[in-house]
Amino acid sequence: MKFSELGLNDALLKAIKRAGFEETTPIQEQTIPLALEGKDVIGQAQTGTGKTAAFALPILQNLEKQHKTIQALVIEPTRELAIQTQEELYRLGRDEHARVQVVYGGADIRRQIRSIKHNVPAILVGTPGRLLDHLKRKTVDLEDVNTIVLDEADEMLDMGFIKDIESILSYVKNRKQTLLFSATIPQPILKISKKFMHDPEIVRIKAKDLTADLIDQYFVRAKDSEKFNIMCRLIDVEDPDLALIFVRTKRRVDEVTRGLQARGYNAAGIHGDLSQARRMTVLKRFRAGKLDILVATDVAARGLDISGVTHVYNYDIPQDPDSYVHRIGRTGRAGNNGMSVTFVTPNEIGYMRTIEQLTKKKMSPLQPPTDDEALHGQLKAAKSQIADLMKDDLSKYTQDANDLLDSYSAVDLVSAFLKNLSKNSSDVKVKISSEKPLPYKGHGHGRGGHRGYGGHGRGRRGYSHNSYHGRRNGNYHNNHSRHGSGHGGKFVIKNKKD
Repeated sequence: MKFSELGLNDALLKAIKRAGFEETTPIQEQTIPLALEGKDVIGQAQTGTGKTAAFALPILQNLEKQHKTIQALVIEPTRELAIQTQEELYRLGRDEHARVQVVYGGADIRRQIRSIKHNVPAILVGTPGRLLDHLKRKTVDLEDVNTIVLDEADEMLDMGFIKDIESILSYVKNRKQTLLFSATIPQPILKISKKFMHDPEIVRIKAKDLTADLIDQYFVRAKDSEKFNIMCRLIDVEDPDLALIFVRTKRRVDEVTRGLQARGYNAAGIHGDLSQARRMTVLKRFRAGKLDILVATDVAARGLDISGVTHVYNYDIPQDPDSYVHRIGRTGRAGNNGMSVTFVTPNEIGYMRTIEQLTKKKMSPLQPPTDDEALHGQLKAAKSQIADLMKDDLSKYTQDANDLLDSYSAVDLVSAFLKNLSKNSSDVKVKISSEKPLPYKGHGHGRGGHRGYGGHGRGRRGYSHNSYHGRRNGNYHNNHSRHGSGHGGKFVIKNKKD
């Protein structure tokens, strides 16, 4: 559906066109008409499905421009997501001259107070803790708020913000509309909706849409001690534009990041012990493409909304199935293909099947590339770098080049250059500390599996052999193994453009 069919005004349609949006996403198509009518809505949608525009556009259209009071409140679980939402609201509301302010912890509250007092925003975006600080100081007046948005509600539930949310809602006496968005809708979220919403319309995106058909999902069976080397070989062959690596603990973030850097990868890590300034710097570099790989814990990556992520590597399988949906949702956006690879230890297979049951999509088993195939991928990337360098003016290096040619052959020099550009994994040994698997949350079916989780399905494994054609980086093989019988045939992974 086109945005012009939704009843939006010309200023917003102009902003939509300028932003490059062409057709609505499912959550936008179903939510915007309901929100424009003033109805309460529960929208099931993960980050990256266009939900920000789904609530931003109705809010902007319904603003009373002449009123100099806060008319809409958007609550986000993290600073990063609050900032991104404020930027999106400002961008879409520029022609409407909408005043948007963001407040979050870690920033000078006095500066925020002065800004709000000097130019009262029509839309206030904030994190729960900082919003409560302002409300207790009486520096924010929510008396005229008509619409409240609870974004990433399940994330706020996991982070322990539910009581804060209830406290904030108690200050908004005259609200007419509440919009709640969540990647999953567990029972506590429904409980909140019953308490604070009036006959909400529920917009559910089907599970197949939640996990995105554009994301190719794989798993690799590996011992904990094997994960790092296998992941490096996969990265070498896949050559991702931007990759996210999820690990379980802060210690893992530091170790995996140091290991990747030691092998020459352009990587950095974020976790809760880093200062807010440091986290923002790393995320800014990643968004700008100055980092190739970001290593993070689930907590540190909450609210992370970055376009262009081509690969997600689950170095550690997530502790609960819902987190898997959030993780892989960081790729396969805006019509682009993405790829996720989950490393699974032998005793986590049953738990992985439970994740598949939730997402209603099977992960295909993936046989890692060999060292030779990984080196081939490294050399291909190195040749591409050389081709880019050859476009530069190299005249000032001619004399030194001739001096080197007097001592070495051209083949030896080029070989040394290729060796320096490529990352030979065998040259640098990296040890990542082993960690005991955590008990997982949720419920499984059948027998076997990890403690605290039943696996599901029985029967003999069937094996068949498939050729995996990496369009960008040559060939390596993929063993399909499933409970029951395997299946053969060739298939193509749609990766980056050649």
